[in-house]
Amino acid sequence: MSEKKLKFNSKTIHGGQEPDAAYGAVMPPIYQTSTYAQSTPGGHKGFEYSRSANPTRTALEKSLASIENGHYGLAFASGLAAIDAIIKLLNPGDEVLSTNDLYGGSYRLFKQIFEKYGIKFQFVGMQNAADMEPYINENTKLIWVETPTNPMMNLIDIKAVAQLAKRHKLLLAVDNTFATPYLQLPLDLGADIVMHSATKYLGGHSDVVVGALVVKDKELADKLYFIQNASGAVCGPMDSFLTLRGIKTLHVRMQRHCENGKAIATYLAKHPKIEKVFWPGFEDHPNHEVAKSQMKDFGGMISFIPKGSSYEDAIKIVEKLQIFTLAESLGGVESLAGHPASMTHASIPKETREKGGVVDALIRLSVGIEDVADLISDLEQAIG
Repeated sequence: MSEKKLKFNSKTIHGGQEPDAAYGAVMPPIYQTSTYAQSTPGGHKGFEYSRSANPTRTALEKSLASIENGHYGLAFASGLAAIDAIIKLLNPGDEVLSTNDLYGGSYRLFKQIFEKYGIKFQFVGMQNAADMEPYINENTKLIWVETPTNPMMNLIDIKAVAQLAKRHKLLLAVDNTFATPYLQLPLDLGADIVMHSATKYLGGHSDVVVGALVVKDKELADKLYFIQNASGAVCGPMDSFLTLRGIKTLHVRMQRHCENGKAIATYLAKHPKIEKVFWPGFEDHPNHEVAKSQMKDFGGMISFIPKGSSYEDAIKIVEKLQIFTLAESLGGVESLAGHPASMTHASIPKETREKGGVVDALIRLSVGIEDVADLISDLEQAIG
């Protein structure tokens, strides 16, 4: 059957993949080599140096392109390395329009690394695409979107923003880490670039750090490939192998993440000691209709604020959790809890952070695939 006709659940296993040419290995071998023999200068079998390309990484990149309905995939040493490559498409004087509620590492990269090279970043609310128009000027070259956002779970209408970007001839990049292609396909909605911290749901087992980009346009892909090779922030063959292995179970893991996420969000929303729960699946969630239109389900990421809680109260809750592990990151099979203000978003100034809703009492959960009854019991004893 043609790969184009494969359903998503089949693409995670077969997309862009074929048995290894040497011995027919079903899983791509780990080509743990830095260089490749040449019969004459420039005469090789498609690989010359592993910074430029490696067969294991190529297998991963083909899989990434397949599951995101793109044509070209690129794998990096981390999600931030992938973002770094996108911003390197720009020149001094260019401007980026970014959501005002985004991952702290992205904010740090934008403000503390690239701003000093003359690239300007504007952080605005994007829940209504029309509100973005006044911030676009002749220097704007890129729109950077997270949806759902980290950690406030705000929803951004990718199709509406894509129409805005095309009208102004801007690139649109979407961080699809929280949703994954199982839930959301930004390229099909008009985005130019999809970015992943593949460390999270794509790898899925908290054992690898990898980033990914997927595009449809060849000219754009060639520019990104050049940056990838010239800057050298590529992932190694073992990391490529582990991520590719993780992708093969993405569909079954995401189904359970979504089921458990719904149960946990519903439990927290009814809890007398919880003030507010942020989860896209609630009908009263801002832009819930957008979530319904562009996502298959609502995911396993949840943030919440306990009633009357201070910074210290939030810390006590996350420290008391036993099954939820207090740790950075998300998207693994195990459930994790985090305190954004002191962990993932600590690099954002407090005033800026709180304007986006990341208050000191906010707790973020990455709901894993354990038995949901055990997870609820753990939350019960920690919240009290």
